[in-house]
This record gives sequence, C-alpha cells and structure tokens, in this order.
Amino acid sequence: MHSQTNEQALEAYIEKILTGTNLEELKAQNISIDAVNENAEIYRTGKGYYIGQSANFNAQFAIDEQFFWSFLENTQKEELEKLQKQSDWKLKILNRFDRLVKKYGILYLLKKGLQVDDAHFTLFYQLPLASSSKTVKDNFEQNKFSVTRQLCYSVDNPREEIDLVFFLNGLPIVSMELKNHWTGQNARVHGQQQYKTQRDNKQPLLQFARCIVHFAVDTDEAYMTTKLDGNKTFFLPFNKGNKHGKGNPEVAKDEIGHRTNYLWNEVFTRESIANIIQHFVRLDGKKKDALQSKTLFFPRYHQMDVVRKIIKDASIKGVGETYLIQHSAGSGKSNSITWAAYQLIETYPANEKAAGNKGSTQPLFDSVIVVTDRRLLDKQIRDNIADFSEVKNIVSPAYSSKELRESLEQGKKIIITTIQKFPFIIDGIADLSEKRFAVIIDEAHSSQSGTAHDNMNRAMGTKVNEDEELDAQDKIINAMQSRKIRDNASYLAFTATPKPITLEKFGTKQEDGTFKPFHLYSMKQAIEEGFILDVLANYTTLKSYYEIEKSVDNNPFFDGAKAQKKLRAYVEQHQQTIHTKAEIILDHFIPNIVNKKKLKGKVKAMVITQSIASAIKYYKALQKILKEKGSPFKIAIAFSGTKEINGIEYSEAEMNGFPEKDTRHKFDEDAYRILVVANKYLTGFDQPKLTAMYVDKKLQGVLAVQTLSRLNRAATKLGKKTEDVFVLDFFNSSAEIKASFDPFYTATSLNEATDVNVLHELKEVLDDRGVYEWIEVEDFNIKFFNKEKAEVIGKIIERAAERFKHELELEDDEKADFKIKAKQFVKIYGQMASIIDFEVLNWEKLFWFLKFLIPKLPINDTEIDALDELLNSVDLSTYGLERVRLNEAIELDADETEVDPQNPNPRGAHGNGEEHDPLDLIVSSFNERWFQNWEVTPEDQRVKFITLTKSIQAHEDFQSKVLENGDEQNKNLAFKKILDEVMSKQRKQELDLYRLYAKDDAFYKAFFDTMKRMSQI
Repeated sequence: MHSQTNEQALEAYIEKILTGTNLEELKAQNISIDAVNENAEIYRTGKGYYIGQSANFNAQFAIDEQFFWSFLENTQKEELEKLQKQSDWKLKILNRFDRLVKKYGILYLLKKGLQVDDAHFTLFYQLPLASSSKTVKDNFEQNKFSVTRQLCYSVDNPREEIDLVFFLNGLPIVSMELKNHWTGQNARVHGQQQYKTQRDNKQPLLQFARCIVHFAVDTDEAYMTTKLDGNKTFFLPFNKGNKHGKGNPEVAKDEIGHRTNYLWNEVFTRESIANIIQHFVRLDGKKKDALQSKTLFFPRYHQMDVVRKIIKDASIKGVGETYLIQHSAGSGKSNSITWAAYQLIETYPANEKAAGNKGSTQPLFDSVIVVTDRRLLDKQIRDNIADFSEVKNIVSPAYSSKELRESLEQGKKIIITTIQKFPFIIDGIADLSEKRFAVIIDEAHSSQSGTAHDNMNRAMGTKVNEDEELDAQDKIINAMQSRKIRDNASYLAFTATPKPITLEKFGTKQEDGTFKPFHLYSMKQAIEEGFILDVLANYTTLKSYYEIEKSVDNNPFFDGAKAQKKLRAYVEQHQQTIHTKAEIILDHFIPNIVNKKKLKGKVKAMVITQSIASAIKYYKALQKILKEKGSPFKIAIAFSGTKEINGIEYSEAEMNGFPEKDTRHKFDEDAYRILVVANKYLTGFDQPKLTAMYVDKKLQGVLAVQTLSRLNRAATKLGKKTEDVFVLDFFNSSAEIKASFDPFYTATSLNEATDVNVLHELKEVLDDRGVYEWIEVEDFNIKFFNKEKAEVIGKIIERAAERFKHELELEDDEKADFKIKAKQFVKIYGQMASIIDFEVLNWEKLFWFLKFLIPKLPINDTEIDALDELLNSVDLSTYGLERVRLNEAIELDADETEVDPQNPNPRGAHGNGEEHDPLDLIVSSFNERWFQNWEVTPEDQRVKFITLTKSIQAHEDFQSKVLENGDEQNKNLAFKKILDEVMSKQRKQELDLYRLYAKDDAFYKAFFDTMKRMSQI
C-alpha cells in the first residue's frame, strides 16, 4: 500500500500527536471515541488532548457541548445546581454566553468567566505560576483541551467543513485549514484563499473574536489571522525562519515529521496554549468601541519565542544577565517589549541560585524599567498591561527621581522613562541596591554606551557612598564599580542594528570569544515575510561632475588632500548645485510618483541633506521651483534650533509657518508631500506613506540603515509595494550602501572583544607629553570626589591647560595629536568600563581628569582658516550629474556577518608628512578626477608604466620578497604591498590612473599583471 500524502493524512498525523491516537487507529481497533474520552487515564496520551466529534458541535452557539457541559459538571457542580431548577437552564446559559461573546469576544469570557443570574462559571483554569498552590495546579489539569477533525461549522450549510478546530472546555480557540504539498497545494496560496473565498465568516464560529485565531498550515509553512474578512483578510506568517529568511528549517535527520512540527510539539501543547491566552493574546481598542472595530493580537512566532526564552533564561540564571535582541523593523517590537515587561514581573526563580537571598517564593524582579525614546510606548504599554492584569495602575511613567521613588513606594511594577530623561532620574535616588530590576532598553545604540548608561547602572547598583569617613580613593573605586552592569539588574536591549559596542555590552559571549545576539529576527526575514519593504530594490545613484576655475591671479599653496575634500564640500553645497539637484528631484517625484497616483495619491518623500544650511538652501530651491510649477503641493523642513545664513536667522517653525511640535502631524496631511531634513527624523520616525527618498548626505553604517529604513514601512491599506519604493542618491555609491546594510541583513556577531590594552598605550603617550603631572590628576580626583567647589578643582585644570597652550611650546600638530588621543581615551574607557572584568584605578582617575581638561585645550585653526581662504579663490563654472545605477536592486549577502570591535587603535594628527600643492594643480587634479577627461597617447602610457616599473624595482623589499621569493602566493602578496605603496606615492601625479587602480577591479587585475611582468624583466 502506498504512502498517504493527502490532507487527511496530515490531519491524522496531527491528531495522533495531540491525542495519542487518531480516528483511523480507533476504527481499525473497533474502539469508540467516547470510550477513549471517558477513560482518559488509559487512552489519552500524546499532548493530553481529547478527541472531539463534529456531531457534538452546536453551530448556532459555536460550542462543543460535550466538553462544555462535562467541564462545568466536573468542576462547578454547585454553580450549575443554582440554575438546574429551571427547565430551560442549558438554553439560558447558552443564550447568555452568546450575548456576551458577541459583545466582548471569547477572550473576555475565558478570562472573566460567565455570570448567569446568581451563578458564576469559570470557563478556563489558568496556567499556574511557580508559586501557585496545589489547588491552582490541580484546577489547570481539569481543563479539557480537544481537537475535532472535519468540523461541520455552518448553520446554513451543514455539509461545509473545516479541517481542524481546537477547543478549550468546549470553546473554540483555533481553527485550521490544512494543505499538503504532495497534492500540489500549499497554505500560503490555497489555504489562505480557502478561508477568504470558501468559508462563510458570517457563521458564528468564524465571526470576529468568537474563535481566537485561524491558521492555514501545510507541511512546510504556517500562516494565521485573527479576523476573517473575505478577500480583505490579512494573514501573518507564523514561521520560525530558515537561514535567516522566511519559512521553516529542515527537519533534523534523527526526527520524523514535517517542517511545521513545532506547531504540535511546541505551540499547541496545553501549557503553551494556556500561556498564549493568558499572556499574549489581547483585544486592542477602547471599551466603548464596538467589537468589530477592535484589533485582536495573536503573537507571531518570533515574538512568542523571544519572550519565552527570556523568561526561561532569567528564571534559571537569576538577575544580572544581559540580553541583546536583534529584531528588525517590522518585527512588532513594541508588542514584544510589552509582553516581556508584563511577564517579567511575574517571573519566579527556578532554583535557589536564581532566587538569591530573597527565596523562591518571591518574584525575580521587584520592578521592570522600560527605557525608550518613544513617548508613545508609555501609553501603549499601559493600555496593553490593562488587558492582562487584574491589578490596575501597575504601570507608571517616571521622568524624574521623585516620580521614580513614588512609583516604587506605591508598588508600581512597570516604570517607563525616556533615554533622554533617565540621567536626571537617578540624581535623587539614595540606594536601590536591595531592589532587583529588569531594564528593557528600546533601540539600544551608542546612547547606551557612555555617561548616560553609566548613570543607569549607578542607579541600579551600589551608590557612591558619601560617608565622610571614606577617603577619596574609596569614593573613586565606588564610582568606577557603579558604572559596571550590576548584579541586581538584568538588561534587555532591543535593536535592529547592533553596533560593536552594543554587541559587546549586551550580547551573549560564545566559547570562541565572539559575541552574538540572544535572539534574532533578521531584516532578511522581515523583508521576505512582507513586514517591511526592501529599500534597496530600486536604488539609483548619481555621480556628480564638477568643473571649477580659479578666480584669483596668484597661485597660493594648500594641503592637497584636505583641499580636495574642502572643494567637494564647497561645490556640493553651492546654491547653484543645490538648485540643479532640486530640479532633478521634482522632475522625478512629480511625474513618476505623484502623478502616477501611487499609494492612492498619498505618496510622500524625504530629502536628506548634509547640514542645516544645506537643508535651508534645498527648501528654498524646492519652494521656488514649485511656485514656478503652480505650487502643486506643500513642503516642510525639519531641523533643531536656529541657523544663521548670510546674516539671517532661520528656524523650523518660522520657515514652516507652524510650531515645531506640529511638523510630524502636518507632514502626514495630504497637502504636504516633501520633508527636507538634515539630521532630524533620520531615526525613530514612522511614516508609512514615505515612498521616495532623495539623499544628498554621506550615509554609512548604522546611520545608513536607519535613515533608509524610514522608507521600509509597509502601508498595506494603501497598497504600498517594494516596487513603489525609490531612492535617488547623489552622494553615496551602491557599494558603500551595500557595505552598510550587509552586517544587519541577517545575523550580526562581534568577532572578538575590544582590546582594552590600548588604554595602556594611550595613557603612556598622554603621560609623556607633560601636559599634566600625575600628582595633579590625583589632586583633582580627591577634590572632585569630595565635592569641592568648581573654582578649586578648576585651578588644577587651568594649570594643565596653560601648560598645553604656552609653556610646552608644542607644535600645532602635536597639540592636535594630544587632544585626539585624550578624546579617544575618554571615549574608549567610558564605553568599556562597564564591561571589563577588572579594575585599573589610574584609568578611572585619568578618565575624570581628561573629561574636564579636553574642553580647555584649544587647537590652532590657522590651517582651517587657510582652507576657507581656498574657497574664496575658486568659482563654480559647471555642474552635471551622471546616472550611475538606475532602478537596480542592491543584492545583500545572506550569510551571517561578523563585525570587528570598535577600532581602539591609537591614532593622532600625525601623518606621513603633508605636501602642499599650488592652487592650479589642485584645481586641475580636481577637474580631472571628477570629469574623467584623462586622455593619453600610447607613448605617454608607455612612459608612465616604465616610470612606475623603476619605482617598483627600487623598493627596498623588491629584491628579497619578490625576485628571490620561491613561494608564489607570498610573492604576490609582497608585490601587491609594494605596488600599493608606489601607487599611493604616485597618486597626485597619476590621479586618474590611481582612480582606475583603486576603484575598477577589472583594470586593477590587468594592471597588476602588467606591472608584475614588466618589473621582473
């Protein structure tokens, strides 16, 4: 007999796992289902489910009457007896149930129970906590979980069936349509379509909130929805992910089953379903709103998974752990944070070690503090918690130390603050070291790596003891230790784009020394599952070409490299250049996006500029062009503070004509189509109608990902698709953007810890300069930690600053070098002090001393002034743009990316010596570079190559490491190093040749082979 590969075979397989048997086996053994259910202790195995029968299902009330009545009779007989005196008692209960479930939904009744006259029925005994009594645990075991195959659900058409329905005490919680790939059908297309077009959602079972969730499942994938609405039904994937993308992983070689096995073995166990109902599912909306207008939330797999893994790990390991959660935009992070916060306050230790000195009967955490830069999260968490908790007012915002203290005294369990306000909260806290905290950090970036985060740890840990008997050294040690991540706080950092320091501080250290996220939901998976759009799918870069000409007769000398950089900035920000780009922007945006009525005519764009000054120039240019076009729409500008240009002071409110606080909301109005920004709104700004982005700013690393990700929000109701998203980039190459996105596309890991020994090297260099005496550093710290007056400690700093400015007679580059290294020391130590597992007291002392000294160290700006003079010596004569890449997708690497730790290498202002070039050579080089007008005769090329060959042969390593080297691989490496050095020295003379050498891979390979052959002749 051949294998069964149809849907019935999948049904039987699932039924067998859940109940320990299935209809086919019972039929073969001539055993009735009733016998199995009545003798549960004998027959019911598997996951502890009962076998349901369609005949017992009351389609009018959407209840399995067999299990509904038996549950009440077995558990609440006295309450039933209050009503059984009436002849129609069953109908009375069913009618009351029907009225309430239509008004509030099934979730309400499962949590609140059912009141009929003077009787109150519990419809679901909740999953016990670790601290629950034996009665609570026994009650849970009395719940009747059942699964029914081929359920006839329709009142109007009794022959219509649904493949599987899961019940809890006779009440439907999950419906499921199954598909089998072997039959040529799948859940994503055919299963979803069946719910949308072939299932009558007017029938009680399929009405909104009557059954918690509806699944379309096949052997490989699963999708779910909480609201069936015909063709408007929106299904979410409920998959684990496969190789950082969509779908599910292969079944292990030693396992039997399908890729969707996790549903039966993990998600739909009795304990798991109970946990989901109690702690995850929620009905969102105001109490006065009609049921149909509310939203029923069921967790996506990764949301459920991350919360459960956090809770399990914390209960086993106790307080003092760190968790880095790398969840992409589109992951539903706000809900994940809400669920985690609520469940952490109900987490109990699983062992004595985790319990510490508080015992296993006390919750693991006294309070959960959510640190976020999103004020909306405050209200959202408060509203969400209200749905879960019977105890009201457990959530409190805290924007000052007074509010925090009051919240703790009132027994508030969840406290919400902003990243910006957190440092101020701790100022008035006396001692919280006896409390245990879970600190959830929303969007953990470098804002958590310096002083603000030090303050957070200080609040959670040992306070700086102000006892007068302690000497200054003790106080310094306390200050240093208080910046470490404390044992009485666990940290959960949520971010889509972890930087190296974030990975090192919050990530999980592996045996090989690398650091990885505790949990991952990748950008790749979010894109493939359709939660965010691929902003790199339609990416166009434009390369700028310029020609400048001298406007002065003399020929002054300037540093070539710095002059080139300064000249480009001048050209890029020139009003003529910006006007040209503004024309290009509108010539694209209006006909290709606005006029094509994308997103039902509600499209919007952002213009990303290099500076506030550039943003103002762009705004003016765009306004002028729009006025000439009849002002088809409005634009807005966003920047902080005020900016003076040519003697005129500008502000965001003055330019827009409305208050700064209204910019976000005004831009959402249909009349406004373009928002011009510099730095504001590049992160943390959600506007799903954003369709186009015009970039004229250097973007790299995390900033590039965060900025371009403003575009990736899916606007499903407006029909926003990946092909609608467009980026026009004036500044960055596609290779640079790819390099920025690659680390965050799949999994990000840190390949090694930062080498803190660089602090020894930096300190040695700084000490040797003679700017300060170590006795001054000691004296400063004693007075600083004894809280002496500013004028007292200021004298110490001024003494070192005066020495720096006048007494040591340092050259300008030596001063710059000292200041750069001092800043590096403060930055690296400030970031690393909270993670290194040892203490170097002198590092701590120097850290505090330099923090006050650095602002007092002036750098000679003569060279900067000279470069500014350069800009007055040239005029812009032409400006043009060439389309380099049009509407092509930037393909990202699918493999896990390892990043290097933050670069701790000491570097200063010293180079290899600066050569100064005359102005005409700088101008000529600049024009050659950007116009690519290099034309040489074959004879010229021959001369160039011979000259380069002689330079290679004259190199000190050429004879021993190339000519006399028998190892071909090592020989090539040595020759490459020599060639790189020669080309680097020749780059000013052979600028175009060097450009091809450095940027054109095909040219490089041919040139390398040619030079290698010529040099060995």
